Amino acid sequence: GPVAETFRVIQGIMNEEFVKNTQGVFQFELSGDDGGTWYIDLKTKGGSAGFGKPPVTADVVMSMSSGDFVKMFT
Repeated sequence: GPVAETFRVIQGIMNEEFVKNTQGVFQFELSGDDGGTWYIDLKTKGGSAGFGKPPVTADVVMSMSSGDFVKMFT
């Protein structure tokens, strides 16, 4: 779905410099289609993104609909 595709794109653009400059972990609690817990880890070496809880404690937790999440990143 659109949420999974958005996270696939995010994972594809991550690099060490982006992680080094950001140093944050973002957790998204999404409702609706493709809902659930998703994360973007821009703190751990290499970074990561995907479904489930982040590998380390999130610095920011955001709750929104999956539709709003996709709009935010497009």
